[in-house]
Amino acid sequence: MRWIYISPHLDDAVLSAGGLIHEQTRAGMEVEIWTMMCGFPPTAELSPFAQVLHYQWGIAEAADVVAARRAEDVHAAGLVGARAVHFDYLDCIYRRGRSGEWLYFDIYVPPHEDEADLPARMAESISARLKPDDQLVCQLALGSHVDHVTVRRAVDLLQKPVQYDVDIPYLFNSPDELALKTAGMKETVQPVSEAGLTSWQDAIAAYTSQLGMLFETPEAMRARIQAYWSEKGGIRLWS
Repeated sequence: MRWIYISPHLDDAVLSAGGLIHEQTRAGMEVEIWTMMCGFPPTAELSPFAQVLHYQWGIAEAADVVAARRAEDVHAAGLVGARAVHFDYLDCIYRRGRSGEWLYFDIYVPPHEDEADLPARMAESISARLKPDDQLVCQLALGSHVDHVTVRRAVDLLQKPVQYDVDIPYLFNSPDELALKTAGMKETVQPVSEAGLTSWQDAIAAYTSQLGMLFETPEAMRARIQAYWSEKGGIRLWS
């Protein structure tokens, strides 16, 4: 049995469940992280929104951003023992509508109507790679990032057993959404050792292009992850 973590972006699965992935791989389980929205955009101008984010990341060209982030992801996944698998769907900051207009100037908005078929296309791509006994883990879409919402809709279309983990760091910013997003679900806690916690933190730190935007400093990241871990002594899953 493989554990397949469906990740919207090149960091989400490790951010949310890196400690559990460490424990699973150390126990001999096969774990893969499938990142959906990490395709290379066509060579063209960037939207003003994308230009701002590129400036924050310190990389000008879109292809260089994706290449650098994919490399970070492979390294981070390796630190927790997982295999990184990259799909070719574009991040929302690079997506255009049917008439060529930029679709997103904010990430906390509902999916655009021009992308009504995107979850079904993603579900088809995921389904084509699945084996019958794979165990799927998907994020709850806490925080309502448009890409997280789209990926959760895609996974829900698969009509397969799924366990959900909580989106980090969105949990820290939108804790009140947790009860709504997990209504009717059963929660379990998967234990994570202190070694697993350290591996988790080290793997998050490997996403150097994102760390400042997400946590400001590496020290702040380690403190926030340790505080979350210490609440339950592990990682929470819902089904």
